[in-house]
Amino acid sequence: MNQSRIVESFHQGQCTNAYRMFGAHFVYEGGEGVRFTVYAPHARNVSVIGTFTDWDARPIPMQRSDFNGIWSVFVPGIREWESYKYLIESRNGEMLHKADPYAFYSETRPETASKIYDLDDIRWSDRKWLEKRSKNFDRPVNIYEVYAGGWKKNGEYPYTYPMLKDNLIPYVKEHGYTHIELMPLNEYPFDGSWGYQASGYFSVTSRYGNPTEFAAFVNECHRNDIGVIMDMVPVHFVKDAFGLRYFDGEPLYEYRDRNDAESQWGTMNFDLWSEEVRSFLMSAAVFWCDVYHIDGIRIDAVSNLIYWGGNSNRGTNEGSLNFVRRMNYYLNKEYPSVMLIAEDSSDFPKVTASTLDGGLGFDYKWDLGWMNDTLKYYATDPIYRIWDHHKLTFSMAYFYSERFLLPLSHDENVHGKKTIVDRMFGDYDMKFAQARNLYAYMYAHPGKKLNFMGNEIASFREFDEKKELDWFLLSYPRHDSFLRYMTDLNRIYKAHPCLYQYDYDYQKGFRWIDADNAKQSIYSFYREDDKEYLVCILNMTAQSYENYDIGVPQGGKYTEILNSEKDIYDGCNMCNFEPVKAWKNRNAQGALEHSVTIRIAPWSAIWLTCPKKKKTVKDTESRK
Repeated sequence: MNQSRIVESFHQGQCTNAYRMFGAHFVYEGGEGVRFTVYAPHARNVSVIGTFTDWDARPIPMQRSDFNGIWSVFVPGIREWESYKYLIESRNGEMLHKADPYAFYSETRPETASKIYDLDDIRWSDRKWLEKRSKNFDRPVNIYEVYAGGWKKNGEYPYTYPMLKDNLIPYVKEHGYTHIELMPLNEYPFDGSWGYQASGYFSVTSRYGNPTEFAAFVNECHRNDIGVIMDMVPVHFVKDAFGLRYFDGEPLYEYRDRNDAESQWGTMNFDLWSEEVRSFLMSAAVFWCDVYHIDGIRIDAVSNLIYWGGNSNRGTNEGSLNFVRRMNYYLNKEYPSVMLIAEDSSDFPKVTASTLDGGLGFDYKWDLGWMNDTLKYYATDPIYRIWDHHKLTFSMAYFYSERFLLPLSHDENVHGKKTIVDRMFGDYDMKFAQARNLYAYMYAHPGKKLNFMGNEIASFREFDEKKELDWFLLSYPRHDSFLRYMTDLNRIYKAHPCLYQYDYDYQKGFRWIDADNAKQSIYSFYREDDKEYLVCILNMTAQSYENYDIGVPQGGKYTEILNSEKDIYDGCNMCNFEPVKAWKNRNAQGALEHSVTIRIAPWSAIWLTCPKKKKTVKDTESRK
């Protein structure tokens, strides 16, 4: 490690490995011990205190190692697991007890000290996974979003990292997901923030275990072909006195202007114009990729990075935008197979365009417009859906402007919004039927997928970080059938490349068959790849049809591979049990030359597939 190079790049805002110097590191300097290094430019004096000094009894003074405010000291004989803090004397003489911003581990809340941990002891066996890993533009991505403390509990306590390794991974694999997205596992003091109000950006939360145990969880995910995506919040941090706020007695990580420093969440906004803060946050992002082999980073509240306070009326925050572009540039350069995902509610352009083309450099952007329109539509009385018909067609008008990911996340299961199944219009029976329809639509729509834990069992209780999921629901046949439906949906999605290979290719990815049948509230479209067509039909009313003509992209036999009303999913079983033959010049809705006649059950979603015909010389000449 070239410390002088790290120091130089740190002050220039170009450092992505600051954690290799800052924090507490085991070293040999004439004897074994720990070197502590911290950035506190406004401090008069800095000392290390901890269990090895009886805390304030024998503080160990640190020395300024450069004129720009880096302090360091070597302390021999310290053991792993010791707790420590920095005792900082501000310029006005105030004595501050601060946790280490670069700590690799922390005491379990409500305690707030940092803990010494040797990350070099972590071992990996996931090289094959890392070698084949990609950003998955042409691969299936079906994400299971998890709050680690609320998936399952062991009595009153949440599952630990080893328990999640032994239980969550088999569950995710069995039910057909490709990735786990973990709500923030950086250290945080308040359970009710779900990790989005962080205090330790390099410290995996001690709530569920230690860094080695978390690394073992990631390693086991990779051994089971499951990717791991981590939520990160570079917008704001907690106000707690032990944390980053007024770290050396003055604004250091936050803006100096109080109006800019105070966030809408009761936290502090990072000063993203500061070069040292940029180096801190970029290093935090790289840290999770480097040390924990994370496969994706989902950045929270990107609209608050784009605009001052997330308010477009205040204009763009150019310093913040420069930080985002710089961070994503370095992440793409150093970890080209790690997915970078923006949770962005704005209409700011080029979020997923390359930084070299003036974009923000993300790989994917959550399609919150699709989510809002879709859930509003399904909550509408079918009598009035004729007037809202284009809520479901609008997404394809803008879809190819970015690489969108379709989320039904934790945000849609909290704060009185109701859970996904409970948002569906109608009585108990109608809610389940329409929820099955919704997910078939979601999986057939272009774009990668994300579902929050509990969606797959049709949970009616909103997310509560204090409780585990209502697993008892699976003792009821309807919920058990819903889980089977979601599992089959996941497996069919992964088995048919036409549903993901050309997600972001406007020439091949998607075609409407009939987008305008508002009178009957029936939608039809198809997906394709080089080998197959998949036709999707969605019936949004209680009306059924014994003989309904649907246009299809070619002649041949079409086989029903999914019907949301199949009896095994607790449906009415009005299905198309035999392949249906496409005939030319039938009176189909839409402008295609062929059509099929099918049965359509109330509320049903139907997927039909047909292998593509090989092109003949005659076909080629006729096209000319």
